Amino acid sequence: MRVFVAGATGAVGRFLVEQLIGDGHQVVGTSRRAEGVERLRAAGAEGVVLDVFDAEAVADAVAAAAPDAVIHQLTSLSGGTSADNGRIRREGTRHLVDAAKRAGVERMVAQSVAWVYEPGDEPADESVPLDLGADEPRLTTVNGIVALEHTVAEIEHHVMLRYGQLYGPGTWYRRGGVADAVLHGDSSDPAAKFLGGLPANAAVASFVHVADAARAAVAALEWSDGVVNIVDDEPAAARDWVPVLAAAVGAPAPEPSSGRAGWERGATNTLARSLGWDPQFPTWRTGFGAGV
Repeated sequence: MRVFVAGATGAVGRFLVEQLIGDGHQVVGTSRRAEGVERLRAAGAEGVVLDVFDAEAVADAVAAAAPDAVIHQLTSLSGGTSADNGRIRREGTRHLVDAAKRAGVERMVAQSVAWVYEPGDEPADESVPLDLGADEPRLTTVNGIVALEHTVAEIEHHVMLRYGQLYGPGTWYRRGGVADAVLHGDSSDPAAKFLGGLPANAAVASFVHVADAARAAVAALEWSDGVVNIVDDEPAAARDWVPVLAAAVGAPAPEPSSGRAGWERGATNTLARSLGWDPQFPTWRTGFGAGV
């Protein structure tokens, strides 16, 4: 299969390109910079510098690639804000879907997130509604995801992968990343404020290693249409996972505390498991030590 990967040099994209090529697919990947294109070529893919906010450039790139499928991994996670991510999910997705439709592409896999469900006491499965009644700034994230998923659904065959909190190389949750800086008492990076100082409270999160996220995107090329949570087997309260992350990055763990927002509930992976997704890191307990 010939696959166009938008966001091919991001945290997931790097692993995704390698896995696609390893499985025998032809890959055309995009990057914002020329050096990213060079890395793609070195990995055995074709590469193109692309501004996803330039609709004509996106249309030209997809048409030239003539792919059988598009995988959408566009984000603005590296130093971006929730507003930046909202824009790329709205405008970047719109341009990518329009380009795919014009090029006759009938299959798209897209990166979504698993922490936009409405409040509840148990980890959410895919049937739980999204949190449309959220306050700002969370509502910006929710609305961005709604726009992304509704737009991708215009493609005849579509899968939205609702990823848990990504960890591993290229993410905030890694040695030398923002989470590491916060745990070491350095919150000078503006993005560190987004993490809320990593309180070790009752807030529940679900994680997924970037390599396992990429593995799901490859598998999803063959899945039926819809949304799928891509999270590990163990949703966990911050008072459980923060000390393990702290140990992995060599930082002191914060004191345990109480409290959580209603939407901080985690998510289940029963559907993904039933589709055959088998993560290399089924729990953050081992993944943090091996993967950050």
